[in-house]
Amino acid sequence: MTFETLRVDVKDGIATVTVSRPDKLNSLDTQAIAELHRAALELKADASVKGVIVTGAGPKAFVAGADIGELSRQGPLDGRERALRGQAAFDAFATMGKPVVAAVNGVALGGGCELAMACHLRIASENAKFGQPEVKLGITPGYGGTQRLPRLVGSGRALHLLLTGAAIDAEEALRIGLVTKLVPRDQLAAEAETLLRTILANGPVAVALVIEAVRRGTEMTLEEGLKLEADLFALVSGTEDMHEGTRAFVEKRPARFSGK
Repeated sequence: MTFETLRVDVKDGIATVTVSRPDKLNSLDTQAIAELHRAALELKADASVKGVIVTGAGPKAFVAGADIGELSRQGPLDGRERALRGQAAFDAFATMGKPVVAAVNGVALGGGCELAMACHLRIASENAKFGQPEVKLGITPGYGGTQRLPRLVGSGRALHLLLTGAAIDAEEALRIGLVTKLVPRDQLAAEAETLLRTILANGPVAVALVIEAVRRGTEMTLEEGLKLEADLFALVSGTEDMHEGTRAFVEKRPARFSGK
């Protein structure tokens, strides 16, 4: 894969997608959004890739936000198209069927926070900051912030951040559940890989279906979500991985999953 605003490295089944515009604090312009979308689709289609890490280049920023210069020139029609393109790019990570971990290595504001929230798990360096400061610019979030943030931290905390535009530090992000772990900056990449490899040691079909159950279930009633869970439980019960995993448990040996 060749990109101008990203680096994509694949090693031993794990792809690391690095937003690389360090002179702009990795802000997301139109090209970066398009390349993120293409990277997500290509990684989804690549059977050799089992999981993905998303991070930013340099020590200061994961992604500082959208390219404000571009936003300042938009009107209603191209503004809507920009939002839809960004949402589609981030949804491609959320729905790729493989676990995606955000390794947040600095500021994650606006579109950066939205990109992190589209990932299935978020770990952060101790110097990370999160926020949705769009109202300070007279605009609203457009890449999923008003929808994903309440689902992650609750509507009260989400509205506090969305309406004040305030940024929070890594410890507060951990406290409210926006991230699940804090690590020293120099250990972030290794910790993200360790977390992802822990997940990938499990049954890949089961992992994909758990992600689907949680993602779709949050948009359903409890009754509908429980039916979805039962349907997915039935589906996974017909897989080779289910039989291998249960046999391995009974035989007290490591399971050898095939992803089938």
